[in-house]
Amino acid sequence: MVNIKEVLRISGAFVGVVVGAGFASGQEIMQFFTSFGLIGLVGVMISSALFIFLAMALSTLGQQQASLSHKRVIYAICGKYLGVFVDAMITFFMFAIAVVMIAGAGALLEQLAGIPKLWGSVAVTILTIAIVCLDVRRVISFIGSITPLLALMVVIVASSAIVSRDADLEVLQAAAQSQPHGAGNWLIAALLYVSYNIVAGAPFLVIMGGQAVDRKTALWGGVIGGVLLGLLMLLIAGGMFARVDELGGIAMPMLLLATQLSPVVGIIMGVAIFGMILNTAVGVLYSFSARLLEPGTARFRWGTIAAGVLAFIGSLAGFINLVGTVYPFFGYLGFVLMICTLIGWFRIKTVAVKQN
Repeated sequence: MVNIKEVLRISGAFVGVVVGAGFASGQEIMQFFTSFGLIGLVGVMISSALFIFLAMALSTLGQQQASLSHKRVIYAICGKYLGVFVDAMITFFMFAIAVVMIAGAGALLEQLAGIPKLWGSVAVTILTIAIVCLDVRRVISFIGSITPLLALMVVIVASSAIVSRDADLEVLQAAAQSQPHGAGNWLIAALLYVSYNIVAGAPFLVIMGGQAVDRKTALWGGVIGGVLLGLLMLLIAGGMFARVDELGGIAMPMLLLATQLSPVVGIIMGVAIFGMILNTAVGVLYSFSARLLEPGTARFRWGTIAAGVLAFIGSLAGFINLVGTVYPFFGYLGFVLMICTLIGWFRIKTVAVKQN
């Protein structure tokens, strides 16, 4: 019997990890899908199918290994030597995401309230470090509860953008192709998007799957998480394509569409995106520090402060530039994890068939 509550917990955790500054703002979807025009929507569907499979595989692998950490599953599917590389890649991608989140916070506060990017990034850096060092779990849980609000706002804003489209398809296609591209080819972009997000989501999927009561619960948690993520991706990509002629050079395209719909909707959307940025920044900075230092110690706190300062310095490269460089780089490295997950899944299925 599948535990519905556990299924929703696993699926919600996966969606919550992936939905950070780049996703919620629309910038990731813009560069990896919308910028390729209509064919980018095909890329969304391919990515969604891969997300469903990989989320299911990693969650069930975690359940089989009863994992409390991603290390056990990573070494099980990648082997002793390749596992070291993949483990290091995941650890340092956590830091890279923190850099992007801090840059995203600066861009958001500038677009939403006119606050200079530098000061917005400084504020979020200090807040993130403080929450990680103080281990304020209730604050983190509260911020994480914003995910459903963000999903609702995405549905409203994207649906409105699609319905209110007034430009011809030829105009939209040309405008889309003038946007920054996350890769040179739409299919490679779709695969890269899945790859780097799986690098970020794998630790959480494995741990959540390891806590599942049985294999079916872990499996359906991964499947539903992948489906929900795919639907949100399709809505954002479709909504932005419908109005892409108005979004050139905008760091937070979904925020602009929300503000055009209504100033109040724009504020609500901005608050939701800010909550997701802070939630993701806290999660990845904690994961990075905890992987290297023992949580709760003075060394952990000083290490977190140092990592936060370095992440702030890295964020000065700018949000749009970071999304277009950091994510593709780790996306290519993440292909290793995708291939290992695929092999590990089918290896388990083969053993199960032989045992039966």
